[in-house]
Amino acid sequence: MLLRALLAVAVMSVTAMVSARVILDVEPVTDGAWDLRTAGGATVAMAPISLGNPAAAATLQVHRPNSPRDATLTKKPYNHTVRAGRGDTLTTMLVRVGIERRDAVNAITALKKHYNPRRIRTGQEITLTFQPDAGGAAPGRFLGLTLAPDFARQVKVTRGEKGGFTAMEVEKTLVRSLARAAGTIDSSLFEAGDKAGLPMPILVELIRAYSWEVDFQRDIQRGDSFDIMYEQVTDKDGAVVHTGNIIFAALTLSGTRNAIYRHTTRDKHTDYFDAKGQSVRRALLRTPVDGARLSSRYGRRKHPILGYNKMHRGLDFAAPRGTPIYAAGNGTIRKAGRNGAYGKYIRIRHTGEYSTAYAHLTRFAKGIRSGKRVKQGQVIGYVGSTGRSTGPHLHYEVLKRGRQLNPLKVKMPAGRKLTGKHLKRFQTARADIDQRFAALGLEMAIASGE
Repeated sequence: MLLRALLAVAVMSVTAMVSARVILDVEPVTDGAWDLRTAGGATVAMAPISLGNPAAAATLQVHRPNSPRDATLTKKPYNHTVRAGRGDTLTTMLVRVGIERRDAVNAITALKKHYNPRRIRTGQEITLTFQPDAGGAAPGRFLGLTLAPDFARQVKVTRGEKGGFTAMEVEKTLVRSLARAAGTIDSSLFEAGDKAGLPMPILVELIRAYSWEVDFQRDIQRGDSFDIMYEQVTDKDGAVVHTGNIIFAALTLSGTRNAIYRHTTRDKHTDYFDAKGQSVRRALLRTPVDGARLSSRYGRRKHPILGYNKMHRGLDFAAPRGTPIYAAGNGTIRKAGRNGAYGKYIRIRHTGEYSTAYAHLTRFAKGIRSGKRVKQGQVIGYVGSTGRSTGPHLHYEVLKRGRQLNPLKVKMPAGRKLTGKHLKRFQTARADIDQRFAALGLEMAIASGE
């Protein structure tokens, strides 16, 4: 009898321990997903009871640290964020986390009234909301989702009491303002811009705005400087959520200050103009690729593959494979395909006189083909090493009536020059921009204690 009593006590103690271990081992994994693990040694250490001490087993208290699993006990809704991967659709993303396909389809149908789910882009985040069920099964009852189509708005899909889904669009509370950044170039414009806290989209726009006149491989020297005023958007907490356009910029090169102003004319033409109302835009870009190094110039050289001196009738820009290549100007594609030693090749006719050519591409941009109209700055292909090439680079040519010219020395036709009423309107706008720019400079001085 005594032996049976002892065995009964032991069984009761083991049952209590196993029960405690199962509860303790419900652990959250990434962002609200749950995992029911098997019992382990760590759990035994958390429950210091003895097989021969039924009193201790009866008074066992299970400790639960603050985590999403608390929602199982309180039944409070919790959020789980997912991120779109390459090739993902919204439906596959929802089903993958455990949402029933019927609920996923109904939620997406409601979403379509405000946002096309096919526009989901790689890396985009979607916040999912769940109501934990009583049994603790993951992920729980799907209550809805939230996503941001752009920086200014959110779309929320919520589940109603009867199980159906409705969607609504919510405008964010945003503040639009002007910001100013300035810096001195010690090694490169990119490093100086980063040191000054200049957002990358603004730095890229700065380079493009000056790319018609400035050769960023040769004209930038140590001690040159920049001063920029640009648009920015902040949220209710003061965090920058978006940057807009450059309104004013001054690039000082070798002591010469070159200022440009963003201006929209009465006929809705927006461009950058110098202080005299002359558009900085030219018919062709000097550098049709961002962040590239000029690796070979126009002229006679020893060919790196053939081994003998040969005329190099273009410019070579070394850049990582896959770097976007831009159309140097508006025009029509005359050829897009293989072209002997040039490899994958594009040729664009811009006017009756001028054409440009792009060689050694790894691939063409979507829709690029012969006869296609393209605009200046449009991506037409990507840097590669096809054809007779020793490494990834862009071979770029400018042709006039079929004859190759040195792209660095071609005098391109100037852009629009404002006159008459257009010029007067610009001068008024320029004065207003100068005043706002000066005011921002004063704010910067006050903030720094000068």
